[in-house]
Amino acid sequence: MAYTTINKGSDYFNTKLYTGNDTTNAITGVNFQPDLVWIKGRDSAYNHQLVDIIRGVNKPLRSNLSVAEATLSDSFNSFDSDGFTLGGDAETDNFNNSGQNYVAWNWLGGGTGVSNTDGSITSTVSANTTSGFSIVSWTGNGSNSTIGHGLSTAPKMIILKNRSQDSNWIVYNQNLSSYLWRLNLDSTSAETSTSGSEYWTAYPTSSVFSVGTNFRINGSSDNIIAYCFAEKKGFSKFGSHVGNGSTNGTFIYTGFKPAFFLLKPSSGTGQWFIWDSIRSPINQVQKYLSPEANFAEGDSSGAAVDFVSNGVKIRNSDGGINQNGITYITMAFAEHPLVSSTGTPVTAR
Repeated sequence: MAYTTINKGSDYFNTKLYTGNDTTNAITGVNFQPDLVWIKGRDSAYNHQLVDIIRGVNKPLRSNLSVAEATLSDSFNSFDSDGFTLGGDAETDNFNNSGQNYVAWNWLGGGTGVSNTDGSITSTVSANTTSGFSIVSWTGNGSNSTIGHGLSTAPKMIILKNRSQDSNWIVYNQNLSSYLWRLNLDSTSAETSTSGSEYWTAYPTSSVFSVGTNFRINGSSDNIIAYCFAEKKGFSKFGSHVGNGSTNGTFIYTGFKPAFFLLKPSSGTGQWFIWDSIRSPINQVQKYLSPEANFAEGDSSGAAVDFVSNGVKIRNSDGGINQNGITYITMAFAEHPLVSSTGTPVTAR
């Protein structure tokens, strides 16, 4: 059996850098029509912006804010065959300010959403079973329910937002203490749980994930969106490790050369970090952004990691990324697999 079915990670996930121009701005070079685009201004304190094919254009959500979905005009105008097109009016600073530098992380889904009846609530799903990524939308009912995700394998990470109300982003990760525990994408807080199953009510299965009664995750008559990620050998990895407090930090095995790496302390408070191979094309990788914060891109040896052929090596003892005894969760997507489907090994950076 081949090591992987994905020889080129950029066919399914790609990072694109661009410069704003305050007017119509066609961003090309993504190499596919993205179904989820996550944009962040690198130079200034701009909000993160997430736009997806299910909710439609000009409807961003902000990972650093708990506010409901916005409806704008002339901001994110279209998903295109090789990227996307931005406008020049609403929230220009956050998308397309003239002369400002931006990063856009792009995921390929399944295109236009289809109805999914696997769960007790019918969902609308755009799923790519090859890469293990789906976008799931449904109307909440305020009761314990199951939601079909369309991936044919259990997701290991789910990022969820109530679109209709001001509410925290809710994150499920297989490496938290149990399915009863959660993180908030818009917060530095450690993993938390509630008595009973108010949020997640069971581990995800190959067809559904289970949500509870809390309005943040399943508010009655509210519109909910979830981004679901299943692990695919040679392309994606969702891990957990314990920091050692050393400049010779922990090695996180992924089985591929990373293009994107996310880290968050789960057993203690601390910010989220995102690194990628485009903003930092050589080691050490130390240009980072944080989903819960609007600050400009950081560039610090205190947040340094190395991307190697089969994983990530932590290169600093800083408590934010490598505090001794603290558990961290990670999410990574590949530039290239360690070994291709034809048996060809990848080279290091």
